[in-house]
Amino acid sequence: MHKLKIICLLTALFFLGACGDKKAKPAEPQVAANKPDSSFSDKTVLFFGDSLTAGYGLDDPSQAFPGVVQQKIDAAKLHYKVVNAGVSGETSAGGKARITWILKQKVDVFVLELGANDGLRGIPVSETVQNLQAIIDTVKIKYPNAKLVMLGMQVPPNMGSAYAYSFKAIFPELAAKNKMTLMPFLLKDVGGVPALNQKDGIHPTVEGAKIVGNNVWQVLEKVLLSNS
Repeated sequence: MHKLKIICLLTALFFLGACGDKKAKPAEPQVAANKPDSSFSDKTVLFFGDSLTAGYGLDDPSQAFPGVVQQKIDAAKLHYKVVNAGVSGETSAGGKARITWILKQKVDVFVLELGANDGLRGIPVSETVQNLQAIIDTVKIKYPNAKLVMLGMQVPPNMGSAYAYSFKAIFPELAAKNKMTLMPFLLKDVGGVPALNQKDGIHPTVEGAKIVGNNVWQVLEKVLLSNS
């Protein structure tokens, strides 16, 4: 059963990039969940990612995992608003191209979820690393006091075990280099579980997104509390 789950997960990840490209969303940040007006001093948590962040296939962007995080923030009575800057089909190069525009709004906590589509297309790991580092550097220059969070991803071994291993290592290495808080694998407890994914076997259902959001919150809560 464990082997079957792993196979399902790897198969789903293999099609992530291709499916995301079919219904790419505009490169426009969206508030994932509206927070009640409580204070003009609310800080911003920006989620910068691909279809997993954007909420591909869900009825409303607020159902994506960043929206779940906003619900947790509200319940904890923390003065933060979530901005969902996810774009389906996004690569690290695409993220690098649009990051300056996204940063026109102030960012207090920057959550990076990109790279999966690079891996699925076999883009050299060195290029992905360079692009992600460029994104991180841009955030650091624009908002040097912003807290940084890295959401890691994995790819199936169809490109070779060496590539899959090198790709997986991108995220902890960049996180350590840039002193980012790390969540090693975004789809923990959801990837490869049919009941928690849409018919494409790739993107989480509403219930799956809740689990992803809860897992992200476990990592992010400490960051927000330390930055309050």
